Amino acid sequence: MQAVKITAHGGTDGIEYGEYPDPQVGRNDVLVDVKAGALNHLDVWVRRGLPTLDLELPHVPGSDAAGVVEAVGEDVSRFEPGDRVAVTAGVNCGHCEFCRSGDPTLCVNFHLLGEHVTGVHSEYATVPEDNLIPVPEHVDWITAGASSLVFQTAWRMLIDRADIEAGEKVLVLGASGGVGHAALQIADYAGAEVYATGSTEDKLQYAREHGADHVVNYEEQNFAEWVRSETGNRGVDVVVDYIGAGTWRDSIKSLAKNGRLVTCGGTAGGNPETDIPRIFWNQLQIIGSTMGSPGQVDDVMELVWDGTFTPAIREVLPMSQTARAHEIIEGREGFGKVVVRPDSEL
Repeated sequence: MQAVKITAHGGTDGIEYGEYPDPQVGRNDVLVDVKAGALNHLDVWVRRGLPTLDLELPHVPGSDAAGVVEAVGEDVSRFEPGDRVAVTAGVNCGHCEFCRSGDPTLCVNFHLLGEHVTGVHSEYATVPEDNLIPVPEHVDWITAGASSLVFQTAWRMLIDRADIEAGEKVLVLGASGGVGHAALQIADYAGAEVYATGSTEDKLQYAREHGADHVVNYEEQNFAEWVRSETGNRGVDVVVDYIGAGTWRDSIKSLAKNGRLVTCGGTAGGNPETDIPRIFWNQLQIIGSTMGSPGQVDDVMELVWDGTFTPAIREVLPMSQTARAHEIIEGREGFGKVVVRPDSEL
């Protein structure tokens, strides 16, 4: 089969599209004929190389995809050939104390398809049965292949971990990015008063159209000062910050007393300076969040399937142009998800 391959860590010249061994189907596996998949910032990090990640190269990336079931292992009971499915990337062991208590995202061996193990940006992908969800007939492949990771991540961040309530003030940084544009819609759905940042008028207009009550161009104005001005110096109840080093101190400054900062990553750097006096004096909470539990995935994806939430798509490319997809993400060109499709599908 043809697959996207990372052949060397570093720049985009380490990405190839070519022949790769056909996947083998285990007892609990499903073979998926991939129709579309989306990139996440995670794919950029995997390509560059992570100090804690020792991958055997070439490595097939990709944590988001959707397609048609081609074959199933002998112990698979939820799916059969011809079913439409989408991938949910988190893999857990199923038997540690956290899995047994009902939250597999806390699994001591938690890992992601496309990051720690072979991903799904290929013509065919073998995926554990538990890592697939049904896709209704009316949902197009672009939507199905672009939604799972960011919407489940944002849903868990806001609905479960930050536990937002209607009427609370929520600030979403980078509201046109992958997780950002999902968090924007979810915060609005939950009844929050939504504040959003962006770097261009197009991105700010997108934020307005998808739930933001207040917007600011962070290239032109310090967003923490803007939040304080907009809220009468009170601050917001929740900040969604997946950016990290470049925004962390201002995110903390933006919080009201007893506010919560929730994070799922650090795309601009994972080791920011912080403000301990402000954290303890204002009794702030710093909350980490990773992916979503199966129930959370089901809940949020039903709202994607029925059109309540919509992934923004900035570009659809053949998988042979995955290097270009990385450039779009790194260069912050446009907004929303970059989708790749097997060349044979185009």
